[in-house]
Amino acid sequence: MIFVLSKLGWALVRPGNLLALMLILGLMFQATRRPPFQRLGKKLVMASVLLVAALTLLPVGQMTLRPLEDRFPQPELPGRIDGIVLLGGSVNTEMSADRGQPVLNSAGERITEFVALARRYPEAKLIFTGGSGYVFAGDLREADVIRTVLDGLGFDTSRIVFERESRNTYENALFSRPLADPAPGETWLLITSAAHMPRSVGIFRHAEWPVTAYPVDYRTAGSLTWSPDLLYGLDALNESLREWVGLAAYRLMDRTDSWFPGPVRND
Repeated sequence: MIFVLSKLGWALVRPGNLLALMLILGLMFQATRRPPFQRLGKKLVMASVLLVAALTLLPVGQMTLRPLEDRFPQPELPGRIDGIVLLGGSVNTEMSADRGQPVLNSAGERITEFVALARRYPEAKLIFTGGSGYVFAGDLREADVIRTVLDGLGFDTSRIVFERESRNTYENALFSRPLADPAPGETWLLITSAAHMPRSVGIFRHAEWPVTAYPVDYRTAGSLTWSPDLLYGLDALNESLREWVGLAAYRLMDRTDSWFPGPVRND
């Protein structure tokens, strides 16, 4: 139930949908013959126009996304790694099923870095965790698609333990921990998108699985850049808002170890 509610709730509050809803309501209210509704409609339309201008001309998305991406720096890799965990989120399972071939999204760096690290540490245990994040999921799971991708790249997938039932990051940690069976003192790398790393590390710590963050899939540069692009600004804000809302929600549900997990655990 929580999974379904989270999907519905996010559909309502994601920035693009909110802007569209404000504009539609504003136009509908202006079409009425009641002055109070007409005034409200004008305000909603004006607010939506100003928000679109801000997202186009100002680095709003970058400013909200960068603190997430900068929270965990790239780690200094030791001589030995005991295990590597790759979180799902880099393929589109429904489109892959429809088209009959793997369809990757913009988080493909998760896969390439996973392969590079797995080859660098041939003795490390390897875990991929990811089922389907869709409410009405088909039979194909992300783990199935990733196996096909890695097979096609010539990687030995017999090294990998695939967890294919999880639907979100909380279940990634919950379901894959028994498969990994990490021993105290072991060093495990966690690979996911940089913006998603704070919430992911907090969840794994809460599951009593200490991990070393290995962030990939950056969406912002080292400094703010000016580039008038509505779609980029909206996409960056959408990504950051999902994580900020997720951090707060998971903390309230006691699924993460702090409000804003960082490199040093703060219980």
